[in-house]
Amino acid sequence: MQNIQQMVTSQYDHIWDCCCDHGLLGCALLSRPDATTVHFVDIVPQLMAELESKLHRFYPSSTWKTHCLDVEQLPLAQYEGKHLIIIAGIGGDLMIEFIEAIYKQHKELNIDFLLCPVHHQFPLRQTLIALDFSLKHEVLIEENRRFYEIILVSTTSDENNKIHPVGDNIWQSQSSQQSEITSKYLNKTLNHYQRIQQGFHQGKTNDVQYIIDAYHAVAR
Repeated sequence: MQNIQQMVTSQYDHIWDCCCDHGLLGCALLSRPDATTVHFVDIVPQLMAELESKLHRFYPSSTWKTHCLDVEQLPLAQYEGKHLIIIAGIGGDLMIEFIEAIYKQHKELNIDFLLCPVHHQFPLRQTLIALDFSLKHEVLIEENRRFYEIILVSTTSDENNKIHPVGDNIWQSQSSQQSEITSKYLNKTLNHYQRIQQGFHQGKTNDVQYIIDAYHAVAR
């Protein structure tokens, strides 16, 4: 969560903490001196009721709103300004559904997405590329022996900041510790897709050799 929060460096008029659960990330953003309007979004009514009570108690002077609805139904057009939509802690497959639905409804808006999928990073990146989004920042972290790509993208196309199918900056190591993280993540990812490819040869899964080749290119 701290790493995601650190990626929020630009000034936004509205930040949407989607699938917010207990609202820890959004509350951390509200606690910052440059806090803006934070929207807490989750589809579970009980969670949202408990969160709203907590927000009234601990953040009475902050600007926030709660929304008990599906992420695909964000009422972005009701709020003027620049939007940041944070989606973390879910799979890339569901993330793709959310992003495509939001973008289809709000192509005219200036939107940044801050994404941290728990898996299916490759198809997520393929979707972002197909939508012609641009990359603003990306990092790779390891937490509790799990790896996470955190990707900040914009709906505004930028020829100089294309999104790479397997990532670019996440493989750039500034320390031996980060180098070890990238190496472990690359090996884990390759092993994952190589197992899937073995299933393809047995007639069980789709061909993913092109994904394996893309990740092998990182090591060259």
